[in-house]
Amino acid sequence: MHVLDLLRSDDLGLTLLWGEEALLGQEVSGVSATDLEDPGRFLGPGEIVLSGLVWWADGDLEKADRFVSALAAAGATALLAGEETHGRVPEALVDACRAHRVPIVAVPARTSFRAVTEAVYLRHWGDPSRRPTRTFALPANARGELSRLLEGGAGPGELLERACAHLGRLDCYLFTASGRTVARTPSAPEIPAQRAASPSRGGLTLRIDADGSPYDAWQLHVPDADAAPPRVLHEIAEVLAQHRDGHAHRETAAARAAGRELAGLLSGDCDPAALEEALTAAGLPARGPYRVLVATSAPALAEALAHLEGACWALGEAAPGEAVAVLYEDPREEADPVAGLRGLWPLLQVCGGPEAGLRLGAGAPAAGPEELRASLAQARFALTATDAAAPVRGVEQLDTLGGLMAGVPEEVREVFAARVLGALGDGMLRETLEVFLANNCSWARTAQALHLHVNTVHYRMERVQVLTGRDLSRLDHKLDLYAALRCG
Repeated sequence: MHVLDLLRSDDLGLTLLWGEEALLGQEVSGVSATDLEDPGRFLGPGEIVLSGLVWWADGDLEKADRFVSALAAAGATALLAGEETHGRVPEALVDACRAHRVPIVAVPARTSFRAVTEAVYLRHWGDPSRRPTRTFALPANARGELSRLLEGGAGPGELLERACAHLGRLDCYLFTASGRTVARTPSAPEIPAQRAASPSRGGLTLRIDADGSPYDAWQLHVPDADAAPPRVLHEIAEVLAQHRDGHAHRETAAARAAGRELAGLLSGDCDPAALEEALTAAGLPARGPYRVLVATSAPALAEALAHLEGACWALGEAAPGEAVAVLYEDPREEADPVAGLRGLWPLLQVCGGPEAGLRLGAGAPAAGPEELRASLAQARFALTATDAAAPVRGVEQLDTLGGLMAGVPEEVREVFAARVLGALGDGMLRETLEVFLANNCSWARTAQALHLHVNTVHYRMERVQVLTGRDLSRLDHKLDLYAALRCG
């Protein structure tokens, strides 16, 4: 767009004080608002400069010349001077603009600088053929607004919306590495986590350089790579990084402290009243139902829980490598949170990589603080029953003897298997026992499966009984042998 486009807008009521037609037809790259006496180092080529003339003093011709010469040296396309401060634009300033060949336009008191700025950007983004260059940057007044919002503790959603407000209808997202949407502009449609975390989602993505884990690192994403200049996106990313290193970091630290206290009480020995106080301090309701979760990574578990929209939880580390979370299960919600976490876990595993070895165990629901320790014990056991094929396991899933035994520590299983089956070795007797039990102790089916005579099967099973000291006519002895085979 050009300065002439602004002059033709009846809504703004601008008045040209000086400017040749060729100068008024120069391409405008952006807007900067300033009241510095020497703003040159903050300006970019092609920018319109808005000034309320707070710096001006009557009769100071040198100050006017210094200000305008800085604009000319920076390559500014025009000066839009506000009339509100002095009631008019000083003639000395008009003369200086004429001398340095910088067009000057009067902005009436009724017209806000914000209205001028938005007119520029809406014009830019409304016409694809007039989009600004890749060096286009946020205007000074927008940067000032974002700084004030940061100081006031504004959240990422408000910051992203205001940062993008000058760019028209722009779809812009703030994602985590695992695909969780932290914030999005009003026009941006929802994107599922699986798609948001996909490397093939397209568009332009900038990593936010701020504290974060591999799972919750922030990313600024624009689906249309040409929808906004990279310099603007980098400036927005810097604002969001400041927020995360500041206000968001303090909030997270406070939540972690409360979570650590709760996890410590759960793992220790205290009465339900103390647990109830710790639950309240961590932001959880005083009564359940709750569910205790135990994972191998606190950052991964925190990010997984953050995916559960509206969920209320507290997280701490009871011991190195053991993250403990208490999740409040709203009775009004029908969704199974463990199923939800199971669906999200592959996204976290991609972020952490195979070496992270992410695992999660969940206890049974606890009605109140007095049942939390039982849920913790169940979650710890369920965690030991996880494996690469099933990295998330709830205690309710341990509904078979094999599932139950999977939670027994490997070192214990090895000793048990060696004690019960050691005398058999790894040869034909062990193989015959496995097939015999798998065929419900049927002599005929075992003989058929092994291509043996039934008498041979009888002979081998008698040897198994002698060597193991187990009687295959007894159910408990059969279970001993079956369990030992599963442990071996």
